[in-house]
Amino acid sequence: MKRIALVSAVFVVGVAPVTRAEDLQHVNQLLSTRACQLCNLQGTGLVHANLSHAQLQGADLRDANLSRAILSGADLSGADLSGASLNGANLQNAILTGASLDNTDLRDAYLVGATFDPGDLEMAYLQGAIGIPDNSISPEYYYQLGVAETEDGNYPGALEFYNRALGIDSEFAPAYLGRSVALYRQGDDLVAMQDAQTAIDLFIDQDNQKGVQAATKMLYFVQYANAPREIDEGDPDPMQAIGGIVSMLGQFLPLLF
Repeated sequence: MKRIALVSAVFVVGVAPVTRAEDLQHVNQLLSTRACQLCNLQGTGLVHANLSHAQLQGADLRDANLSRAILSGADLSGADLSGASLNGANLQNAILTGASLDNTDLRDAYLVGATFDPGDLEMAYLQGAIGIPDNSISPEYYYQLGVAETEDGNYPGALEFYNRALGIDSEFAPAYLGRSVALYRQGDDLVAMQDAQTAIDLFIDQDNQKGVQAATKMLYFVQYANAPREIDEGDPDPMQAIGGIVSMLGQFLPLLF
């Protein structure tokens, strides 16, 4: 799931039309000097552009297309990147503190060493991004992504997000329950039961009765599915029951945010 295209030879594919002369001047300034603080670059097309160590503090980059651009070491602090595409961009060691990242496309971007304000990345699209700093993401956000992957049947992807949530908070009970479901779907019943039991214990400690009920059902049905017995027509269908638990995972979200 994690991948990045690192560009060795860089070309500016094109620059989007601009409406004012000073906008074009800003684009030319950026490309020639890699310094354009507070510039108006809204909607500019800079696909594959080499902007390594560019100085773009406070720049207006709303809706700009910086897909697969090289922005390693760039200073984008305070920049407005709302709606911008940095899909597959190289942002290694870039500075984005104070930047606006509402609906910013960071899918498949390379973020190793990049700095963000806590919580800012939760407003961006991050699927496939490499090197997401944990201090900029909450366990609740990773859990939300894990639930979405679980509902889509992408269990390896779900496990990755649940593991990330637990890497931040090892007592985040919903992630153990979600991971139990994903593990069971992948045939790892023993660890699925262990995670379900851990979720039960944590939900009890946290006085979360809804969580206790869901995790208890999960543990019961995994155990039931593995119990040697003759199948009776009246037996509950474990897969159908697990499907019900999957739908319950999303019910925790309003309680988490």
